[in-house]
Amino acid sequence: MWDQRYAVDDYVYGTEANDFLKLAIQRLNPQAGQRVLCLAEGEGRNAVYLAELGLDVHAVDASKTGLQKARSLAEARGVEIGTEVIDLADYDLGEQRWDYIVSIFCHLPEALRVEVHAKVCRALKPGGHFILEAYRPEQIAFASGGPKDPSMMMDLSRLQCECQSLEFVSADEIEREVHEGELHTGMGAVVQLIAMKSTG
Repeated sequence: MWDQRYAVDDYVYGTEANDFLKLAIQRLNPQAGQRVLCLAEGEGRNAVYLAELGLDVHAVDASKTGLQKARSLAEARGVEIGTEVIDLADYDLGEQRWDYIVSIFCHLPEALRVEVHAKVCRALKPGGHFILEAYRPEQIAFASGGPKDPSMMMDLSRLQCECQSLEFVSADEIEREVHEGELHTGMGAVVQLIAMKSTG
């Protein structure tokens, strides 16, 4: 499905980074060369933005077509990103490997999401941060994108259970205007999270 969705000339979710990601990364003030993993990165808008900040970015997605467009966008912007075509069900995030892990509208079946978030907690370095924005179940009432199955969406109570080993630095459930290409446009019900792995 994702290869078909991305098999058009336009970038269906746009070429500009997610608004919340930009605010979060500015707040965290990353250092050049720090390692970032972008989950379900699609056409690369967030990965390329982070690479423009001097970060060492690795983007994973199940869509070969999406990541080809990500590499094209990176080349057009004069930066490099690593890419890997893989299903998150099969992906080994490693242990204490990443300074940042980014999950922007990465909606998975519930059981897989729980598994991936457990891997995220293990894969962050001490002091590393998890940055997430996703649709909440209330998004069903809006027409601005997202899955049709509420169990694939997230809220703070679910995230607190799934990421309980992390310290929540910032956590909000809000409604906001989303403007990300033709498929994410309009009012949306989202959850936004910045969480840190303890250094202790």
